Parts: sequence; structure tokens; C-alpha cells
Amino acid sequence: MLISLGVNVLSLKTRIPYTVLLVLAGSLLVPLSSIDVLSFITSFQLSPELLFFVFLPVLIFESGYNMKVRNLKENKYAISMLAITGLLISTFVIGFAGHWVFQLLGFDIPLIVTLLFGAIISATDPVAVLALFKECGVPHRLTLLFEGESLFNDGTAFAMFLVFLDIMVHGYHGFPTILQGVIEFSIMILGGIVFGLLMGFAFSKMIEWVKGHEHLEITLTLLVAHFTFILAELISEDLVIGGYNIHVSSIIATLFSSLVLGNYGKLKMSAEVEQYMEKFWGYFAFLANSLVFILMGSLFISLFIGFDIPILPILAIILVVVVARAVSIYASIGIANNIKTEENIPLVWQHLMSWGSLRGSLAVIMVMLIPDDLSLPNWPYDFSIKEFVMAITIGSIYFSLFFQAPTIEKMVRVLKIDALLPHEELSYYKSKAIIYHEITNKIEELFSHHEISRAQYEKFKSEYQRLHQQITRQCHKKSLDSTHVVENILRIYTLSLQKKELIKMFRRQEITESVFTRNLDILEIQTEKVEKDKPKIESINRYLVSWYDSLMNFIHYVFYVPFNKEKKQELYLYYRTQHKLISKVLDELYHLKETPLIEIFDDPMALESVIAIYTDLKRKAEQDMQRELRSNQALLDELNERSAKALFKTVQNEKLKELLDNEIITNKLYAQLSKEFNDS
Repeated sequence: MLISLGVNVLSLKTRIPYTVLLVLAGSLLVPLSSIDVLSFITSFQLSPELLFFVFLPVLIFESGYNMKVRNLKENKYAISMLAITGLLISTFVIGFAGHWVFQLLGFDIPLIVTLLFGAIISATDPVAVLALFKECGVPHRLTLLFEGESLFNDGTAFAMFLVFLDIMVHGYHGFPTILQGVIEFSIMILGGIVFGLLMGFAFSKMIEWVKGHEHLEITLTLLVAHFTFILAELISEDLVIGGYNIHVSSIIATLFSSLVLGNYGKLKMSAEVEQYMEKFWGYFAFLANSLVFILMGSLFISLFIGFDIPILPILAIILVVVVARAVSIYASIGIANNIKTEENIPLVWQHLMSWGSLRGSLAVIMVMLIPDDLSLPNWPYDFSIKEFVMAITIGSIYFSLFFQAPTIEKMVRVLKIDALLPHEELSYYKSKAIIYHEITNKIEELFSHHEISRAQYEKFKSEYQRLHQQITRQCHKKSLDSTHVVENILRIYTLSLQKKELIKMFRRQEITESVFTRNLDILEIQTEKVEKDKPKIESINRYLVSWYDSLMNFIHYVFYVPFNKEKKQELYLYYRTQHKLISKVLDELYHLKETPLIEIFDDPMALESVIAIYTDLKRKAEQDMQRELRSNQALLDELNERSAKALFKTVQNEKLKELLDNEIITNKLYAQLSKEFNDS
């Protein structure tokens, strides 16, 4: 951890990806261990079990937990094509092309060995790439495609690896072997999805049962990653149906359980735990990655010392891997773009994706899981199959880390992928103007309190006034005919206000989970539309429904079955929530109209336009509320009473906690009052 800390500080200074420096640091540990006082270093070994059962579940879970299912649904075809079709293309191109290239170089490497290597090396690792993307300001959708591909192709790559490994162990027997391989691959993927969903929902329910007991909530969240992974492995080991051993992908299962917990389970958590978990898992993943890459570096150097394999085949297969990645990207995304159900993926994004595919921990795990004594009847070399695959895998990983990773940031700049959108460009100048104006005010305050001398006051004031005037002139040039852009900035601001208020309402138990998620979905869809400068949703009172709601609506219209009480109440609560959020926005907009936030919302036409939008939305929300009120006043009165009581309970708990924090009451009194309130 100490080495990791130093390496990360160095990475910030040099702007070299920290995973690259971690591997380099790990490599340097091997020669250092020859010094007596540092000989203990080599006692830390990166074993397959450590990687597979300890680190891998953490890395998968952290990525899945923070990924939104709605974003995955919006890009499902692109991610599926990349993670499944793209991975299969890459695997077979590497397998067949690698076999051919090795023969040209005089190495008689069996096709099944190069196919096994193709499955191993086609799995991508997003750790270093995503860290760079965050710094470079790469579009959110491109980041999502990278991360989604990496998450889902981990499972498919591992399933392919197991299929090829099984063929090598038991032999190839023609079409029956291919059919069995396809069936095994499908069962592993589908079984992993089903088992992961079951585990995710089961743990979400358990978290709901212990809500309010923070340590239990955190422990359950920590358990779900490793428990799902290990249980899936146990099922694969022992589950036999009809004499056939059923394999379930532990990687896919862990991924889907984390998606469920991150999108559904987190709503069941206490507010404090939910806010804490993102940081907790972020740090946990950072720690796991740091240790994995350092130990990978020391492992690689130790293994390379013992390899007796010519360097030419390693260089040749690296070229094959690079070409195969490009072929898989352009082919799979080309198919996805032609489906035309999702927004097209630009060609410049495809260039970056084909070059920016790094390899990491999963490739090492798979190659280390190859049995040491694995052999084939026609294997003619002194080195084993595992040693050969290990050598070309390490060579490919080193190339991706030391040659591809450092050039990604430059490639982003050259391809202009980080170019600012119109509202971002205007916000850039306006934000700087606000900051310089605020610093100028702070200078006045410091001087009035005698915290700086007159000479310092004059120097600072002159400098920041000059900067403010300079940026104001630049902003004015960009602001010509900018009403539409300012309107978009205003709309993003108001949508952010609504999201914050919506979260508060949910935490205060004023609204149900269903109403919260549907409102949040609409607000996020609108935000994305504004950011991309697309036409706005005409009415945010469009009631988003799940598959279950659609089924109930179908039954209602076909068989004339009336909506149940809960459905009517939820519909009214949905419209009431919209009305409350819109009212809050209008209050803020009228406040800005009277005292505009300097430099940003200073366009009267843009402000009036946004006020008109929200005034119309408020009118529609009121009409929808009145319609529901006329339909059944008694049911809605019951809803209002239940909502009010839930709010009162939240207020009393918040106030009680505030009294304790301010030391107005003792812990003893807090415990007594808390029990009294909760029991009543």
C-alpha cells in the first residue's frame, strides 16, 4: 500500500497511467528482493486463488454497482455486440491468424492453443482507460461503452476459455464436441444471469429487513460480491442434472447481482449507508487494483526470467492481437450502427476503442488456471503449453500497458473526442468569470479585516480585475446569439434542482420507491437530451411504466378490470411529486429573475423561455392531479394521511438526531426517546 501510494502520487505528477507505473514498480521489486533486508518481498505471491476468489469479485462488483441499468438498456445492442459478437470475432481471428503466423515463423502451434490464447487475451481491462477518460473529459456514452464491454466480455471470455480448456483436456471429437461447447457456453452465460439476479434481489430484500442497522447493511453489501461468486463456483462444481454437470459463470453472476444491488438494492439502504457505499467500494476497488498490478509486475518478471521462448513469436502475436481488436471493433459496431435502434457510434470513437483496449488481471487469472501438466499429443517443444501461453499473454499485456495506455490521452486530443459542446464552452467562460469575481470580493474582505497589506491588496485586486475583464470579453464574444445555449444551461440547472429535491422527498418517505425511480428516470432522460441539444420531452407527466404495469394496463383495457387502490394512489402521487418539483423550480427561476446569478443566467430571453416551459408543465401536472382527485377522493385522502404520517416520523427522527449531535440530550436520553418513538 505504501508503494501504491508513492506510485499514485508519481502518476499525478507525470500523467502516466497509474496501472502502468504499478506494474513497473512491481517489476522492480524482484531485483530489490536480492538484498537481504528486502528478501521478504518475494514472499508475497499472486496465486490464481487470490486473484480469482478475492480480488476479481471486488473489481467486478464495484463496476457493476455504479452502473445504471437505464444506460445499459439504452445501449444494449452496442454493448452486446461488443461483449459477445466482438469478443467471438477477436477470439477466432487471433486463433486462426495466430496459428497461421506461427507456422510462417516455423512454430507448429496447434490451433486449439491459439484459440485458447484468443479467449484469454480478448478480455479487456478498463481500469487505466477509465481513469484517463475521466481526466480527459471523454463523453459519458463512450465511457459507458468501454466499461459495459469490459464488464460483460469478462464473463463471455471466461466461458470461452473454459470451453476451449475442456476440449484440450478431453479431446476434439468433431461436431458433437462443437455442439457440447455451444451448449456449455450458453448455459454458463444464461445460468450466471439467472443466478446473479436471484442473489441480487435476495440480498436487496435482506438489506431492506435490516434497514436502520448500518453495520448489518454494510456487511450484507460486502457479502453479496464474494458470496455470489463462491456459491456460483460451488454450483458449477457439484450441480448435476440428468447426468450432466451444470456450469454457472461466477463472473456473470457477480456482475448481475451487483447491477441489481446498485440499481434496486441501494434504494433499500439507509441514507447514510447508501452515500457511504459508493466511496467504500471505490476505495476497496482502488486497493484491490493497486495490489493486483504491483503483484502482477513482480510475477511477470519472475516468470520471464524462466522463459526460454524466442522473442519473435511474441512480437508477431502482439501484432495479431492489435489487428484482431480493430477487426472486432469495426465489425461489431458496424453491425450495431446498421441496426439503427440506438444512436450511431462515431468513427473516431471506434478508432479510440480499437487502440485503447488494455489487458489486465482477468487474462492473468485465466492463464494461471491452465494446469501445469496440460499437454497435447503433437506438442513438440521443451516448454509446456502453459509456459508458452503465459509468455505470449504477458508480452501482450506489457504492450498494452507500456505502449497503448500512455498514448490514449494524446489520441483523445488528436481525434478531438474531448471537444466541448456549445453549452459547455459558454459555461467554461462564464464559470471562470464568476470565480474571478468571487476572488475579487474575497480580496476586499481580506483587506478590510487587515489580513493583507495595502500593497498586496492593490497587487491582487489589479491582477484579478484584469483576469475578470479578459474572460468577460471572451465570454461576450461567445455569447453573441447565445440565448439557446443559456437556455440549455438553465434547464440543466433546474433539472439538477429537481433531482436533489426528489432524493430528499424519497429519504423523508414522502413518496414511494416506484414514484421516485420513475421521476428520476424522466429527469435523467431530460438532462441527457439537453446535454446533447436534442428536442425536450413535451411533457414530464408522461407516466413511465414497467413491464408489470404494462401487463396490468393490458388486463384493465381488455377485461375491464378496474385499477386497484394502490395503482390509483401511486398515479396521483406521481403527478403530485411532479407538481411539487416544478413549483420549486419556478420559485428558483423567479428568484433568479429578480437577482440573477451574475455572469451565468443573465439572458432575460432564455430565463423567460424556461419559465414558460415550467409554467406549462405545472399547468399540465395540476390538470392530471385534478383528474385523479375527481376519480376517487377517499382513496387519495388515505394516501395523503399515510404520506403525512411517514413524513412526521422522519422529521421526529431527524430532530432527535440533531438534538444528540448538538449535545442537548445525552446518549441515554436519545436511546430512550428513539425506542419510544419507534414503538409508538
